[in-house]
Amino acid sequence: MRYHALACDYDGTLARHGRVGPETVKALERLSRAGVKLLLVTGRELDDLLGVFPDVGVFDLVVAENGGLLYDPGERRAEPLAGPPPEEFVERLRGEGATPLGVGRVLVATRVPYDVQALAAIRELGLELQVIYNKGAVMVLPPGVNKASGLAAAVERLELSPRSVVAVGDAENDHAFLTAAECGAAVANALPALKDTCDVRLDGEAGAGVAELAGAMLSGELDAVEVPRRHVLLGHDDGEEVRLAPYGAGLMVAGPSGSGKSTVTTALLERLAEAGYQCVVVDPEGDYADYPGMTVLGDPDRVPGVEEVLHALRRPDQSVVVNLIGLRLKDRPAYFAELLPRLAALRAALGHPHWVVVDEVHHLMPAELRHVPLREAADVGSLLMITVHPDAVSPAALRLMTSTLAVGRDPAGTLAAFATAAGYEPPHAEPPSEPPPDGGLALWRVGTRRARNVTLEPGEVERTRHRRKYAAGTMSKDKSFYFTGPGERLRLRARNLHTFVELAEGVDDETWLHHLRRGDYSTWIRESLGDAELAEEVAAVERDSRDEPGPGRSRIAALITERYTLPAEPTDHDPDHEC
Repeated sequence: MRYHALACDYDGTLARHGRVGPETVKALERLSRAGVKLLLVTGRELDDLLGVFPDVGVFDLVVAENGGLLYDPGERRAEPLAGPPPEEFVERLRGEGATPLGVGRVLVATRVPYDVQALAAIRELGLELQVIYNKGAVMVLPPGVNKASGLAAAVERLELSPRSVVAVGDAENDHAFLTAAECGAAVANALPALKDTCDVRLDGEAGAGVAELAGAMLSGELDAVEVPRRHVLLGHDDGEEVRLAPYGAGLMVAGPSGSGKSTVTTALLERLAEAGYQCVVVDPEGDYADYPGMTVLGDPDRVPGVEEVLHALRRPDQSVVVNLIGLRLKDRPAYFAELLPRLAALRAALGHPHWVVVDEVHHLMPAELRHVPLREAADVGSLLMITVHPDAVSPAALRLMTSTLAVGRDPAGTLAAFATAAGYEPPHAEPPSEPPPDGGLALWRVGTRRARNVTLEPGEVERTRHRRKYAAGTMSKDKSFYFTGPGERLRLRARNLHTFVELAEGVDDETWLHHLRRGDYSTWIRESLGDAELAEEVAAVERDSRDEPGPGRSRIAALITERYTLPAEPTDHDPDHEC
């Protein structure tokens, strides 16, 4: 289910002429039994609302006074969300005969034409207040207080996210909270201006429209309705924007080392975070340990517990990196097999996380794995998987993907590898007319016959790719550097840059020059670390120092130390071996 909460306006939406029909209440009760949280968001004062709506208890929370007051019907407790109205302002309106005049805990309410007197009083008294209109009603509130701010307070109280809410209304003051919700719906009797900007137009008026919306939520019909304003920008194809739906997406990003998978993933994560979607990044190799704005759990010496991860994710405004660099390679699939269904259960209860991002997915769901604990990507909101080797990933996991993004110089080969492993016919992928130096991107939507060439819209956050892992972590065996020397008489493994520099200082000159003359150092840095800039600098040293072991060692060590901050001691944990 995409939406885990329904937020309703009262007058003209839920109620007709101030009263809510029994069929509308029954529709709300059905939603509640399905686990959907119900929020009433109204401009009415609380006492007024309670006097006309005896079934208010069907709602989990009520936002009254147009965002100024939060009320819990179960506990019968009201909490102002802003300060009280200034007494001098209220007295000024009374003295000028404003009728009706309602004074709430936060709100002052009257009707047109007394908005003229209200605006004059605000100006002449030098008050910081705002005026909001609603079909002739005039509401005066502190700045920043509206139905959207009240909705935000309500969903935070329930540990929900606005990205899991559908809202429905009918009038001017509903614009704010319909826009703040993931999806905004308008009943048939709504003002034309609201219908023009909403995401869903309902056929029914007032309560009948709300019941219609409730039925679409229960049936799953609403989940399938596209909300284009929520789609996330990936890049461009001949000037046309290419966007991804934020719900139900299964996206694989695949390509060789150093091809730009991390650049793509980082750009998407940045835009998802900006849009308010909660992400959890499962990070087997510590690549995202320094990603800005995310809570990182785990380090080379400590594996985060599953309960610790779930507890952190209960806050929908907090995205989380699950750093598994301290976990042995052979134990990672079992850890992920426990974590993944728990993430699905958390989403079923609270509506978030919205995206699960799995780096190096071939380590967590290898090809030998026959079953995965998900029916579809939507069970965890959306699922993004990153890999160098699509054919090394479980076919059951591959079949959760709805799209594949191939990165690098051979997108057709990467897409063919994915399709073959998943049991699909490979798509046709034409190279771009002017391929970029790094090869670019090709996006294939499963079920279509052709892939699209895409130019990535880059992210704004600059992240030093993989630096913590490469400097001090433990790289996998296939990415480590091995000092073998001529005749392969040695086999000294450098698990990271720290150990590379240490071993380089100690190996004999013959061994050092053997690898230097073959260009092994720059090749390793380019292919395993994906750092083309450093690789070029090291290649220049290799060309200039073919017969001088001393200067070459010092210069390469200095280049590495300058680019990567090396610790005094690396981690002593090797995920390939027992601790």
